[in-house]
Amino acid sequence: MRFDGIFAPLSTPFTPGGERIDFDALKENISAYNRTALAGYVVCGSTGEANFLSSDETDALFAAVAENSSPDKVLIAGTGIDSLSETIQRGKRAGELGYKAVLVRTPHYYKPLMTHEALVEYYSRVADASPVPVLVYSIPQYTGVEVRPGTAAQLARHPNIVGLKESSGRLETVRAIIDATPKTFQTLVGSASILEASLRLGAVGGILGLADVLPNECAQLFAAARSGDLAGAEELQAQIEPVSKKCVSELGPAGVKYAMDCLGLSGGEPRLPLLPLTESQKESVNAVLAAIGKSSVGAVGD
Repeated sequence: MRFDGIFAPLSTPFTPGGERIDFDALKENISAYNRTALAGYVVCGSTGEANFLSSDETDALFAAVAENSSPDKVLIAGTGIDSLSETIQRGKRAGELGYKAVLVRTPHYYKPLMTHEALVEYYSRVADASPVPVLVYSIPQYTGVEVRPGTAAQLARHPNIVGLKESSGRLETVRAIIDATPKTFQTLVGSASILEASLRLGAVGGILGLADVLPNECAQLFAAARSGDLAGAEELQAQIEPVSKKCVSELGPAGVKYAMDCLGLSGGEPRLPLLPLTESQKESVNAVLAAIGKSSVGAVGD
């Protein structure tokens, strides 16, 4: 199974106050993304506020996205939580619904004890039980736990661990993981700010919060890089980078959601304890979108 291309880690729209998932809004968002060149979707990732969802909500999201996605989109389920047994059960459910892989973030509550040995054991157990391929998810700025190149190299030996999403935003880490793992091991990046450079190093694609906002531009950058159009890829990188830094790196899910609202999608407010943007923050998002001509409603999926 190949995971080349750009995947959107779908945002989770909520009803006012964050009480319930707004499945009608989710369906509308997916309908717009289905008309883009995105390779597929990740459900219940960091951008989707997975940590704030109950098990029942997670299951309902898996089912809703599977039902409404275009058949040509590859579906990846975010299943990783600290509990090994629950992670395995969520993965089995995703497999039943037709998901092609699971994305499993590092367990992290007992951070000092999440050693190389602990991570290898955890991911090996997940992969042994998973009906679909496993993608490891390293996002140390949120978890405090990093999958280092040596750990990635050992995990790559497992036949059901096929790749890794590297979200530190550090190009040197992407390079080190690609150098340490076999060519068959697929590295995807989680930071649009280093997308073009990572593709040049050998990354196969990206799972990008920015793809919720600028799916066409992210997909075009990937296509340009793959076709050898380095100038075109660099131009697109320069275009998307300020938006990525502002809306994703600086403002997180709330920034992504507000930018989606600006472009005619259903973002809405995040769930507490995440706070909605202040008026000043909204103005800063408006400015970076206007700078690339993306302040008009209806820009996504057209």
